Amino acid sequence: MHWKSSFAYAVALLGLAPTTEAANSVVFRDAQSGFTFTSFDAEIQIGRYMAYRVAIPANAVPGQPYDAVLQVVAPIDAGWAGFAWGGGMTRNPLAVNWASGSTPVVSSRWASTRVMPTAYSGATYQILSRASSVNGTHWKVTALCKGCTSWAGSSGTVVLNPAGETRFAFAYSRVKPSGTSPDATITVHSVQNTWMHDLNGGKNANFDELRCIHLLTFPDYATFCAAILRLVAGPEHRFLL
Repeated sequence: MHWKSSFAYAVALLGLAPTTEAANSVVFRDAQSGFTFTSFDAEIQIGRYMAYRVAIPANAVPGQPYDAVLQVVAPIDAGWAGFAWGGGMTRNPLAVNWASGSTPVVSSRWASTRVMPTAYSGATYQILSRASSVNGTHWKVTALCKGCTSWAGSSGTVVLNPAGETRFAFAYSRVKPSGTSPDATITVHSVQNTWMHDLNGGKNANFDELRCIHLLTFPDYATFCAAILRLVAGPEHRFLL
């Protein structure tokens, strides 16, 4: 694996790559997935944006890991869109998203230093196919993540606070990775920035039911999921897939 442009990477390290203006996240309900997210529009060029959205369970407990759903919506000509759960390039779970033809792709990555992030097994993503798509103008990746809200940081274990704001970061490149391999080589980003994201606004009381609906494939899965969740209702019997 290697960076395709060492000069561009050096420029980025010097802080000379263009950045965007950060903004607060807003509540967004995605009709296709059913999840309520908090969403941030990241400007990648003047007047052009990518959306980064996060949804979490309403019963997420501060100080304890929890699952999350990440959704990224980008213009069809976007190369790749990166998301940093810890607000920086190094020592936190990263998600690199792109479209390969008609296939949405997400790759779990980690970088200990400022080199190309490599595959990371500590966080796993499962694309929700009913809520991910590629059309003539945009591509959308919606993925369930396990291991994204807690990790071993430089100064100990980090757990994202589900009841407040946290700093996230994004990166963007115009050059698309080749194929769908999670180990695909990516070029250095041309735009990056951070913002403060309100996780509390993206809580979903029906998170487990929606997860169940998206992960099952047989007919009448919605009725099945609702029935199962009613049977196991209660904090001491939280249903986990």
